[in-house]
Order: sequence, then C-alpha cells, then structure tokens
Amino acid sequence: MVRPPARREVRKMKLKTSTTALTFGFFVAVMHVVWMLMVYIGVAQTYLNWIFGIHLLSVQVRVLPFNLNTAITLVFFTFLIGYLVGWVFATVWNKVHKGN
Repeated sequence: MVRPPARREVRKMKLKTSTTALTFGFFVAVMHVVWMLMVYIGVAQTYLNWIFGIHLLSVQVRVLPFNLNTAITLVFFTFLIGYLVGWVFATVWNKVHKGN
C-alpha cells in the first residue's frame, strides 16, 4: 500500500518555475481554444444564456461572429497571462516554503 507523504515532506516540495508557468499558460490557453471552438460552431450564445440562467442572472450579452485573428490574439494573450501567473505562483511558493 502506498503511504501519502507526511506534512513536512509536502512543505519541502519545490516547484519548477518554468514548468509551472507553462502548465498555467497552456491550461488557460486550452480553455480559450475551447471557447473559440464554441463560438466557431455556433453554440457559445446558447451556453452563455444557460450559464447566466442557472445563476439567476438576466444579462444581455451577444456573442460576436467568429474572427480568426481575434481568436489567435485571445489565445496568445491568455497563454502569456497564464504563464506570468504560473511563474509568479511558483516563485512565491518557493520563497514561502524555502525555510520549511
């Protein structure tokens, strides 16, 4: 049987900043690729209406027609922002857990 790591072992775990940053960046980029695919196939408006409805919100939002340049720009910038957030997270994690 595999034993879970002790609390002290978990605190000593060091994150690789580049790997964590890439993981965050790819995660948010993939989420936005999925969103762009929903816009492209025409189900994004229905999805938004459903999401707002189950949150008891009535917001008038209109999904614009798909534009490849806009889609590429969105995915690119969300990757960059996700990368930055992941890098900052890993850096802060490593500094906070350095003395433990």
